[in-house]
This record gives sequence, C-alpha cells and structure tokens, in this order.
Amino acid sequence: MARNTDRKMSREEAGRLGGEATAKNHNKEFYQEIGRKGGVSTSESHGTDFYQEIGRKGGESTSDSRGKEFYQEIGQKGGESTSDSHGREFYQEIGQKGGESRNHTEHNGKMSREEAGRKGGQARARQRRI
Repeated sequence: MARNTDRKMSREEAGRLGGEATAKNHNKEFYQEIGRKGGVSTSESHGTDFYQEIGRKGGESTSDSRGKEFYQEIGQKGGESTSDSHGREFYQEIGQKGGESRNHTEHNGKMSREEAGRKGGQARARQRRI
C-alpha cells in the first residue's frame, strides 16, 4: 500500500510499517528471545500476586465464554493423551500415592477405601473396554 505523502503518517500506520520491516529482517529465534526477555522483565517487576490475579481473571473469562462442554472436551483429550503416553506402572504409582494420601486423611463417614478402590477399578475397567 502506498503511503500518502501529503499528510503525516498515523501512529497505527507507522507501527504497522515498522513491524513489517522488523519481520523482514528477523527470524523466529529473534522473536523467541525478545519474548523471553520480556517475560523475565515482567516477572522481575511484578510479584506472585500479579500472576495469580491475571490467571484468575483469564480463567473466569474463559469459563464465561466457553461453558461446561469446553472443559469436558479438553479434560477428555487430556485424559486420552495421558493414557496414550503412560503405561500401567504410571497408574499404579499415582494410585498408590492417592491411597497413601487418603490413608492420612480422615474420611468423616464417607465411603471406605475398599469401596472407593472397588468403584475406581470398576470404572477403569469399563473405560478400557470402550
């Protein structure tokens, strides 16, 4: 697009032209490096509270715009991906850790460990049959 020489260039136009020129002169690694530097600078000037707050706001915004089905879908995809990349030993280990954690926690009249284990095993067996 030709620049109008009869008037001053707008900030928007100058920014666009500058961005296009920079893109022609630099590669992917350049952008990765300046992104990394920007992230380091931001983390040095903002504390944990800043990141917690923007994370909370982003989560609320996503939740408001996406709905329950979005989370069900990404949860299912994540579970399938984990199942594809981990073997039986992985599930045995996390199950043991969960059982040990449960052992150290009172269950206040909730289902017993035996009942929870049986139900979990039945659910897992149903999943594997599908």
